[in-house]
Amino acid sequence: SSAFTDGERVYAYFDSFGLYAYDMNGKLLWEKDLGDKKMRNEFGEGQTPVLHGNRIVVQWDHQGPSFITALDKLTGKEIWRTDRQEIDSWGTPLVVEHGGRAQVIAGAMNKVISYDLETGKVVWQGPGLTMNPIPSSVFGDGMVFAVSGFRGNKLHAIKLDEAKDDITTSGAIKWSLSADTPYVPSPLLYDGVLYLLKGNTGILSAFDAKTGKPHYHLQRLDGVPNVFASPVGAKGRVYIPGQQGATIVLKAGPTYEVLATNTLDDGFDASPALVDNELYLRGAKFLYSIGK
Repeated sequence: SSAFTDGERVYAYFDSFGLYAYDMNGKLLWEKDLGDKKMRNEFGEGQTPVLHGNRIVVQWDHQGPSFITALDKLTGKEIWRTDRQEIDSWGTPLVVEHGGRAQVIAGAMNKVISYDLETGKVVWQGPGLTMNPIPSSVFGDGMVFAVSGFRGNKLHAIKLDEAKDDITTSGAIKWSLSADTPYVPSPLLYDGVLYLLKGNTGILSAFDAKTGKPHYHLQRLDGVPNVFASPVGAKGRVYIPGQQGATIVLKAGPTYEVLATNTLDDGFDASPALVDNELYLRGAKFLYSIGK
């Protein structure tokens, strides 16, 4: 799980070992124990909560009673909890402001479900993903993209304006994929283009986000054979770090064009973080800040 902040507090989440809130000097403000997860086989925990306004949303999917809950970010007090009929998942919930209200979209194996952030009630629900859904959903231009890729492949492109009640046959799902979706890396939606890695490999496809038409498909990334980190985009570029230490930089857009490949003596599983004009990379050996 990744730590997260509202600029005044830092929140560190360890699943079964609890959620902890600190001030900027490292003083513990509160802690919350949500119980003990039971995960399949050797798969570990690692589902990052999402912070929106004054609420922290935790998606607790495991081999026991699953649920989603909203906590008060100032106190850790539980505001609401809604039961879920799901097993293990790892994707971060997605909060979207739509129609004057915030909704929390939680992808999992059985269903993709949207909950009202204020009440925890279901706004809409649709068909699920594959087992072990790890990538986080992304949103842009009125569309939500939910994806996974373990023991199968699934992507649902959902138009929020048309998403009400059960969307399975409603037409709200504008396009889908059943092949070549990512296992661990989340998709990148940038300037109307949806970038997807195949499994955990350095094989990239780019789609028109609205129509699902491929701009390019199954393009091998030279020098980046294995990817667990999620691609990020900034200033017309797409950055994709690989496990072997190389980060490939692509020109954003419908045409595949490599601008650079930069190699560090390290390996990267974590997704890059973009802050102002700096790129942060967390490697197996070091933390790097790349800037001007």
